[in-house]
Amino acid sequence: MTTALPATAAPDTGRPARGPRGLTWTVLRLHRTALIVWCLALAAAAAVLIWMYAIGDEARRGMSGCATPATNGLPSCAAVDAITADETYSAFIGLISTSLSYLIFPVAAWAGGALIGRELESGTARLAWTQSVTPARWLAAKLAAPAALLTAGTGGLLLVNLWARQDDDPNLVGDWYLPDVFLATGPTALAYPLAGLALGALAGLLWRRALPAAGVGFAVTLVLYNVLERYRDRLWPTATRSEQGEFELPRSAWQQDWDITWGRYPGEGTPVSTSATFHPRSHFWPLQYVETGIVLAVAAAATLAAFRLLRRRMP
Repeated sequence: MTTALPATAAPDTGRPARGPRGLTWTVLRLHRTALIVWCLALAAAAAVLIWMYAIGDEARRGMSGCATPATNGLPSCAAVDAITADETYSAFIGLISTSLSYLIFPVAAWAGGALIGRELESGTARLAWTQSVTPARWLAAKLAAPAALLTAGTGGLLLVNLWARQDDDPNLVGDWYLPDVFLATGPTALAYPLAGLALGALAGLLWRRALPAAGVGFAVTLVLYNVLERYRDRLWPTATRSEQGEFELPRSAWQQDWDITWGRYPGEGTPVSTSATFHPRSHFWPLQYVETGIVLAVAAAATLAAFRLLRRRMP
């Protein structure tokens, strides 16, 4: 006869169950849809840029000189015209640049609406505050996790974008001073989304309703974007070139002013002197650093204002 032995319970070690936990994990889990969309967008953009790098040489051949008929080492113009990689390359590089430069807007709308405004409107935030989570700690987690993901993702995409652009031929990728190109090729690409996050969060705390906060966050970042674009050329002193007669600036120069002094009758005869005010290509980094500093200062001010507002309204 066999006697069944009673099952023995596993000893309790007193250790908590393994797995992600904590306020940061809660934020990521709560906004997992936005996280998935962000990761998919980054993967798609990176795949496009890798493709652009692969067709880069063919695209440059499509912009090369030609002759009819082919002579002196130049290909025939018919063969060059048949190359379509240059159009594909320019279109997709431009699309990535535009996407990077406009990233601030959806970030601000999401931060104001889904990240902060919706939780205040639904009462989810107050529920968290009753579970030993202070309002300041709640807001810090709400901002820190998206800020880290935005910085890492945008920074990685920025590096891949610079790699895919290769020799930065303006005929293919645009001149350095064009708004989308400028914002997508330097540290401003990292600063603007952070400003959008902070301004959107502040709007969410002010309005405490998802839809109005999303709209206000979008509107405020739109003002910031347009003001800095309008006055970007004034963020760094321009260079001036004056010569007797007439001259032309290189294409890489961002021309601001052009003045020609004529002889007795303007527009007739030979110019006596020419003066040009412009930003040379070497001003790219000073302009980038100044604008990045301004945008980060706005982000810091908005973050500080958000914490002070939270402390005042929800002690």
